[in-house]
Formats: sequence, structure tokens, C-alpha cells
Amino acid sequence: MKVIFVCLGNICRSPMAEAMFKKIVAEAGVADQISVDSAGTSNIAEGSPADSRTKAILDKYHIKDDGMIARQLCDSDYYDADYIIAMDQMNVRDAKDMAPAGLENKVHGIFEATLGKENRYIVDPWITHRFQDTYNSLSEALPNWLVKLKKEIN
Repeated sequence: MKVIFVCLGNICRSPMAEAMFKKIVAEAGVADQISVDSAGTSNIAEGSPADSRTKAILDKYHIKDDGMIARQLCDSDYYDADYIIAMDQMNVRDAKDMAPAGLENKVHGIFEATLGKENRYIVDPWITHRFQDTYNSLSEALPNWLVKLKKEIN
């Protein structure tokens, strides 16, 4: 099973989600069954490391960022991934628009696995500067994705 987290530039929300999800997947003992990656819908920050404020939040919670470098979502991602999980409505729309024919159904919103909050999204902290809010939202959404994926791999 492969999951790719997506935001606009792949320097704030999606690398934070990637690092956090890798940790909870490893802690759940399913790292050999679930691979985790991240990408952006644009190439605006391609080749850049995660935003320093994202790194600061990850450091605060002792989560490794493993030197992630921003990249743009590409066609092969749609073929390789089981789920492409986007952070906001624009990311969902853009990721679906970028999808090769017939693969747009792999794109999901970050809270789709959270009962009662399926239409909730995470605002870009690059704009709001609220990186702790991003972490808090991901802390709520990601465990629900783990539950969903564990059911699918068992």
C-alpha cells in the first residue's frame, strides 16, 4: 500500500504529514506494508527542503524529517499510489485535474477518513503562519487514515 500526501508546494503541510504518518505507521508495526511519500501540485518549491517552521514543529515532537526535498506530483505517482491525500480543496481539485484518465478517484481530502469531518481541510500555514494548527489537525486526521489502511491490508 502506498500513500502520497499532497499540498501546493510540498514544503509545509505534506512533508509534515509524511513525517508524522511514517512515525505512526512504524509505531503500528506496518511500515513494511504501508509506504509514505509526499509531493506538491505545483513545482513552485521543487528542490527545496521542508519549510523551517515545519521542521521546527517536527523537531518539537521528535519526528524525523529525513531530509525531504520538495517535488511535484507526477503521472507515475498516480499509478504507484493507492491513495493521494490532499490538504485543501484547491489541492484536491488540482490533483484530480492532473490525474491520468481514470485515476482521479485515488485523490482524497485529508479528513475523508475522519467520521463527521469528511469535508474539513487544512489551511496552508505558509500563509497563516499557524504551523502548530497544522500539526494539531494532522494529529487528528492521520490516525483515522491508519485505521482505514490497516483494515485494507489485513
